[in-house]
Parts: sequence; structure tokens; C-alpha cells
Amino acid sequence: MTTIAATMQAFFTDQLIAQRRASPHTITAYRDTLRLLLGFAAQRTGTSPSRLDIADLDAPVISAFLDHLEHDRGNTIRSRNARLAAIHSLFGFAALRHPEHAADIARVLAIPPKRADQTIVTFLTSPEAEALLAVPDRATRTGRRDHAWILLAVQTGLRASELTALTCGDVHLGAGAYVACHGKGRKDRITPLTPATVNTLRAWLAERSGGPGDPLFTTIRGGPMSRDALQQRLTLYATAAGGNCPALTSKNVTPHVLRHSAAMALLHAGVDITVIALWLGHESVTTTQIYLQADMALKQQALDRTTPPASIPGRYKPPDQLLAFLEAL
Repeated sequence: MTTIAATMQAFFTDQLIAQRRASPHTITAYRDTLRLLLGFAAQRTGTSPSRLDIADLDAPVISAFLDHLEHDRGNTIRSRNARLAAIHSLFGFAALRHPEHAADIARVLAIPPKRADQTIVTFLTSPEAEALLAVPDRATRTGRRDHAWILLAVQTGLRASELTALTCGDVHLGAGAYVACHGKGRKDRITPLTPATVNTLRAWLAERSGGPGDPLFTTIRGGPMSRDALQQRLTLYATAAGGNCPALTSKNVTPHVLRHSAAMALLHAGVDITVIALWLGHESVTTTQIYLQADMALKQQALDRTTPPASIPGRYKPPDQLLAFLEAL
């Protein structure tokens, strides 16, 4: 077994799983990155993946791999940077175990992430969200289920992975109703529910009739809904809602857009940005500042408070009442 092969195995078993207790999503993302890298390096060098060594994965190869992701596979800069972060994590672990390869490892760790354009987030306005919620046919079980999870997503801002992982026991509908979730970064949080959401979830729980550990939103076969299922249902409803709300036809509605919509609703209600960060489970308030950039209402309020350059300074004085009457004739 080569040095990089043994290091890679220890990286997953000892570092990610045992020491860092990384989530399954993180392990999957790192695994896929390294599979792509090994396949690229094997094709480039003519050496099978199991025989590759650290010297075969030097900085020029890693840089070429990153270019391959962007230009050949069509990955975005953010995806490219996420792949690079996984590679940096592996080589940072290797630096402690194999100082004899310090020079090659240091050059890989010196590869910088690429700066990406920051786009304006997409969110649904209140009329658009209402139009979307009106589409599911609540005369059917599937329609009642979909109406419940869409309403919950719009009100709480839960991630798609958090929605699919919810159990019946996570919903508490007594005094001070809330939903509890185990979110990204192994952070537990609770989010309060509005009366409308409480009534909808109470009706759904009565129909669902599951135990505390059973999934809250299930498929016809009784298993938990997947993220792909959420997206498929949401695309169907967004297309149908476009007939009554044309603004929806220009938006790519995803579960994450529902999360953005919850954040923008809080921002428009005057909720402090730090509270919104806690509500959404953000690691840093810097992540939440993207909603300030997307909020045209706040920008218009700031503009309204400024004095136009061509205006005459001083306070407004109404004209004489008699002169105003004569000028109005």
C-alpha cells in the first residue's frame, strides 16, 4: 500500500469519523472529491489509483484537476473551492504524518481558493408564497402533506436536509409551539411556530398517526421524503402557481429559496440580523448579511432618508392659504 493510500484511509477512519465526528454529508462530499481526483490523476499519469503516491498528487496535478472541474465538468467556482477545501483537509492531515513529503504538501496547501461572484439571493414575496401554498390539492393526502411541509419551510426556514430528517416527536404543539431539528454542523435548534402553522401541523399529525421516532413527512410507501422528492414536488407546484402569479415563472423555486423567503420575511418585519442568524442556524452573522444585499425595501428606505443633490436646503414651509387658493383656481 502506498503512502497516500494509507493516509487517505486513516484520514477518513481516524480523522473525519473518529476525531472530528464529521456528518455523513461531509464524508460523502470528501469521498466524492478524492474519487474524482484519483481518477483524474490516474488518467493523467497512467498509474492505477491504488499505486499513486503523494509525489503523483503534487501542486501542478491538483491545479490541473481544479481546472478540469471548471472547464470540463462545468463546476461552479463555489463547487471548485469546496473540492479544494477537501483536498486541503487531506493534505493538512498528511503533513503531520509524513514530514518527508513536506515540500510537496506545502505547495498543495498553498493553492488558494478562487474568488467567486456573489449573486443576489432569490426569495418569494408574500403574494408569491401564498400563490404557491394555494396549489397543493388538500382534498388528497399528498396535497395535505405537501401543503404542510411547504408552509413549515416558508415559516421556519429549515434546510431541505432538516425537513426530511424531522420526526413526529420533533414537533411540539402545546403552549409555546415549536419545531426542533438537528441541523448543519451538529447544532440543535428550536424554531417557534405561528398559529397557522400549528393548526396545519396538528391536522397533519392526526392524519399521519406515527410514533415519536417516525418521519414526519413520508412517501406513499411510508419512508421519509428525500431532498429530490421535495424539489420535484416544489417544481410541480411552482409551475402551476405561475398561472395565477406570473412572477413565479421567472424564479427557480427550490427548498433553499423557501429558506431565503423566511429570512427575508423576518428582515422585512424589522428583526435584527443577529436574531435571523440564530433562527437559521448560521455559523456566522456574515452569512446572513446576504439578505441585506437582496432587500430593496431597506435600500429604498435609506434612499428616502437622504436629501437629493438638487434640492433647496431648509425645512418646507407651506404657501399662504389665500395665495394657494388663488393658484388652485
